[in-house]
Amino acid sequence: MNEQDESDRIEEARKIFAGPITFLKSAPKLEFLPDMAVNEVAFAGRSNVGKSSLLNALTNRNNLARTSNTPGRTQELNFFDVGDPLKFRLVDMPGYGYAKAPKDIVRQWRFLVNDFLRGRAALKRTLVLIDSRHGIKDVDNDMMDMLDGAAVSYRIVLTKADKIKASELAQVTQRTADAIRKRPAAHPDIIVTSSEKGMGLPELRAAVVEAVTV
Repeated sequence: MNEQDESDRIEEARKIFAGPITFLKSAPKLEFLPDMAVNEVAFAGRSNVGKSSLLNALTNRNNLARTSNTPGRTQELNFFDVGDPLKFRLVDMPGYGYAKAPKDIVRQWRFLVNDFLRGRAALKRTLVLIDSRHGIKDVDNDMMDMLDGAAVSYRIVLTKADKIKASELAQVTQRTADAIRKRPAAHPDIIVTSSEKGMGLPELRAAVVEAVTV
């Protein structure tokens, strides 16, 4: 893709995300899922990875996604409508990997997420958020195993990139790329972001739009 095409893609995505984005509903169980009227992109990540902050920054909203100081609290799938008329939906998946979460909550999370991934034909891509400061953890590998098993296309998004040195960021990006190379459902390109600094957000918006329009 040449520079002009890339620029056009980013501008189109900017306009879409500058338009109406509204909370649709929360689904604590599969029977509460909305109809599959349009394509969807989901956001997954460990507790405290910065998922809510990224969603808010991505959509230019301060409180579209609720940020919580209590990790592991959200155990629902939250759906957001993008565009009027409706173009696509964003899905905020419950955070995973919180060590103090009760076992029944962890089990409930696994059932909900696994069943959602395997049965959601409208889900075109999942964005797996990884904290730049820590890289891929075992719980992230578990999530990617689940996505590979469900044959759901996913892409790695590094968060909090402003919190580490550029040299360290380059290293963690390379390590992450190496780690996903043999995973069957992983997109090879990684997006590096910072919610606070706005780094990578135009590219991420374009990646979301691309995923729902292919």
